[in-house]
Amino acid sequence: MRSLALACAMVLVTSPAFAVPDAAVPDAAVSGSSALSKNLDDSVAACDDFYVYANGLWLKNNPIPAAYASWGTFNELEKRNSERLKVIIAEVSEQADAAQGSVPQQLGDFFRSGVNEAELEKRALGPIRAELDAIAKIKRRADVVAQIVQMHAAADPVLFNLGIRQDLKDNTRMLVYAGQGGLGLPNRDFYLRDDAESKAMLANYATHIANMLALAGSTRKDAAKAAERIVAFERKLAQTHLPREAMRDPNNSYRVVAVGVAEREVAMLPWRQLFQALGAKQLKQFSLPHPDFFRELDRALRKEPLSLWRDYLTWNVLRDAAPYLDKAIAEENFRFYRTQLAGQKEQRPRDERVIEQMNLLLGEPLGQLFVAKHFPPEAKARMMEMIGNLKLALRTRLENLAWMSPETRKQAMEKWATFTPKIGYPDRWRDYSSVKIVADDYYGNVRRLQAFDQAFDIAKLGKPVDKSEWGMPPQQVNAYYNPLWNEIAFPAGILQPPFFDMAADDALNYGAIGAVIGHELLHGFDDSGSRFDAQGRLRMWWTEEDRKAFDARAKRLVEQAGEFVAIGDMRLNGQVSLGENIADLGGLQVAYLALETALKDRPQAAKEGFSAEQRFFFGWAQVWRRNWTEAALKLQVNTGPHAPGKFRVNGPLSNLAEFKSAFSCKEGDPMVRKEATRVSIW
Repeated sequence: MRSLALACAMVLVTSPAFAVPDAAVPDAAVSGSSALSKNLDDSVAACDDFYVYANGLWLKNNPIPAAYASWGTFNELEKRNSERLKVIIAEVSEQADAAQGSVPQQLGDFFRSGVNEAELEKRALGPIRAELDAIAKIKRRADVVAQIVQMHAAADPVLFNLGIRQDLKDNTRMLVYAGQGGLGLPNRDFYLRDDAESKAMLANYATHIANMLALAGSTRKDAAKAAERIVAFERKLAQTHLPREAMRDPNNSYRVVAVGVAEREVAMLPWRQLFQALGAKQLKQFSLPHPDFFRELDRALRKEPLSLWRDYLTWNVLRDAAPYLDKAIAEENFRFYRTQLAGQKEQRPRDERVIEQMNLLLGEPLGQLFVAKHFPPEAKARMMEMIGNLKLALRTRLENLAWMSPETRKQAMEKWATFTPKIGYPDRWRDYSSVKIVADDYYGNVRRLQAFDQAFDIAKLGKPVDKSEWGMPPQQVNAYYNPLWNEIAFPAGILQPPFFDMAADDALNYGAIGAVIGHELLHGFDDSGSRFDAQGRLRMWWTEEDRKAFDARAKRLVEQAGEFVAIGDMRLNGQVSLGENIADLGGLQVAYLALETALKDRPQAAKEGFSAEQRFFFGWAQVWRRNWTEAALKLQVNTGPHAPGKFRVNGPLSNLAEFKSAFSCKEGDPMVRKEATRVSIW
């Protein structure tokens, strides 16, 4: 069961695939992440384009490697962390006598199963042959429905999404959420746009589907016809999908109904049978939103020809399994999804791709070993100190908001008081010992771990909510805010240079990880997170007047984003990126105030010719530096909630009087917005 992302705003889009060098990068090479002169381009004025000023030499000297779609600070850290994981896996793999079900046995055998290319070639499509044969034998509509149920039960969801999260309005219980799905392209826009480039991409997608079906045994002629039918069907589904802007509102993904109601509304889906197959036979209610989509799904199950369903289900099995099968099908999958969609020229080496899967599927066992070696207790202590300072700065700003009434401010302060931080790693590690991991069955290992995760989630139904869980593994270079628990989480993977450097000065650290902390705190008050109260319930706790004032300020931020041209004539969608842009702007303001408070106790002299205030903004700018392929940049704008790095730097800084003062910028400079157009929300 692939969980739905319900209003949990992440600080970053998951970074593109990363490569690992032949030799480990020593920690000393990245410690003390100053050396600003090695990165900046002083041919560009700070007040004209701070992103290029701060990062220009780095951007020129760091072209995108062929095995990447883009390259930036996150890739550099992921590269370093991945090299560390390689060492860890090599060490545990040497333990030939490791007990079955132990962490060394599971990590070692999973890695061996993934890198054994000879075994993968020998098995070819064998791991999915039984499923393909069952689909080929579909003769009745009941067979179609049974296959859909079987795929969901086997943790290989098809046609629609299912996930388990807390009830958005009663967070004492867990709830099953259904949602729109069924598309092989990133979102509805890829099917519905009418420009020449989009039409060409849709044609490339059809060719890719045909290639995959041919690899599975269809004739070229039959595969081409099937691909055409599949794309036409997915386009029908896409027409019923809510757009990305609407999905920003968590209310649009919440509608609790009785199972009996669902069986009347979407009569072709046997919901009770489905939930029983999932292990939730006692389920009485679940969330069934997106009515247009589910009406179309019901119609399709009644009316679409069986031949379409055989083709569509076959395609879904092939697409989901491709990364774990032989070279021919894995490379065809890569050719479309990574090269044509994102501009990545080469596959990463297989061992690196296997480590990526281990991070996803065995994240905590692997992360436990990572933390033991690479996250000392003093790093956690310093992070807690920084978070405390950031929280105090946020309180100060909340207390002094001129546009907020006392009634709403009281609710906002209650929410502030319940923020909970998670730092580094879980207090309690999950036990994976029951999962069978063997050295010669890569696809089987993946599927058994996916089924384990699904069963783990299903088991939460009817039990007390466990707020000790983490939403990502400790080694991940990312962070998140969870509105249902009103918590911010920072895995050990991101608490490394240049985001957080124990050897760096406060100014750089507050500008980098400090502003990221502020960003996550401010997700609690962005356009989506602000709909949840202090207890994590989806509830409008604002007065009507204050919400209008908030929306008016947010609208100006939407308009600012819409001014930014990412590439060609492609502008940012300010409504989709609004949550991240609110968090960036507010996070910087909170982090700057926290730094100024810290400097009162620990004054910092100028370093490398820059004041502490200037170094703060360099810290932020270096976090977001990134080179993009043209395709990857377009994909980011079309699919992600985050703006490209140049806007994440120049956009919020152009609103800040603190930046103007730090670099002695003048009114009329490109990095200084006219006072009437500046935005300050929190």
